[in-house]
Amino acid sequence: MRHVIALDVGGTGMKAALVGADGTLLHEARRPTGRDRGPDAVVESIAEFAADLRAHGVAHLGEPAAAAGVAVPGIVDADNGIAVYASNLGWSDVPLRDLLSTRLEGIPVALGHDVRTGGLAEGRLGAGKGADRFLFVPLGTGIAGAIGIGGTIEPGAHGSAGEIGHIVVRPGGPPCGCGQRGCLERLASASAVSKAWAEASGDAAADAADCAKAVRSGDPRALAVWQNAVDALADGLLTALTLLDPHTLIIGGGLAEAGETLFTPLRAAVAARVVEFQTLPEIVPAALGDAAGCLGAGLLAWDLLDATGQATAPTAAAPTAPATTDATTTNPATPTPRR
Repeated sequence: MRHVIALDVGGTGMKAALVGADGTLLHEARRPTGRDRGPDAVVESIAEFAADLRAHGVAHLGEPAAAAGVAVPGIVDADNGIAVYASNLGWSDVPLRDLLSTRLEGIPVALGHDVRTGGLAEGRLGAGKGADRFLFVPLGTGIAGAIGIGGTIEPGAHGSAGEIGHIVVRPGGPPCGCGQRGCLERLASASAVSKAWAEASGDAAADAADCAKAVRSGDPRALAVWQNAVDALADGLLTALTLLDPHTLIIGGGLAEAGETLFTPLRAAVAARVVEFQTLPEIVPAALGDAAGCLGAGLLAWDLLDATGQATAPTAAAPTAPATTDATTTNPATPTPRR
């Protein structure tokens, strides 16, 4: 059965699948990234995982994968297949595409940025299906964005389009790792809400999910923390929609798991900020959850084959359940939300 390898590399774990031409997940597996062993070991872990997936395809699907798609965090030069930099993995200038192609006996490999790859999946298979202009914003450890235009994701001239998390929404606010102060991700990411609620509640172990629960119970401290984050997020999204004029804003990541506790006040806050010449976009939750990166990696692989006339990328509304699951990789450490 013709298929591709899809691999989503996170800071602590990797998700992978063998994906059929119709979008069916034929096999799924997870493994730890192993970043505690250093960047070289991470690269080897990725290559070994990919090789094992190829072997599974040969043994169970009758042929090796036709191509592979890999999503990684950090700065990515997709055109040249270089993982330029990722602070949470410790690597720089890794020629990952060529390394994996060699390990996979020469098949073509597509390399993509994790958030943009997840946005590709949401745009074609998930919450953005049918929207020719959308912005995908996952609210995790940080905040990034993927700009969807006509079924593709815009990378920008230098591969950094969509970095909405580094829009300054509170000048002079808390310092950000990028060197600025008051960046959106320092105020409205899941990690920012967790930090603010831990301080407000006096519980060092409290996180964003606990804050959302307290909001639903009417805790005034939680309401204040939550509203501060919603207001900052609305300010950042207003800048984005002013520049991009999207039909749809897709909000994902850990904070979006709060459901209407987030979306009801967020929609109201954005609507209150939109001026007469602007059109309020639909604001919806992401549909694919933590599977988006892996599904998007599969799309990258099929797109690569399609570009060479070897295959057509899947356009199904949603993948079906996997035929098999790698029993040797059950219950791995679940990756934390990231950008």
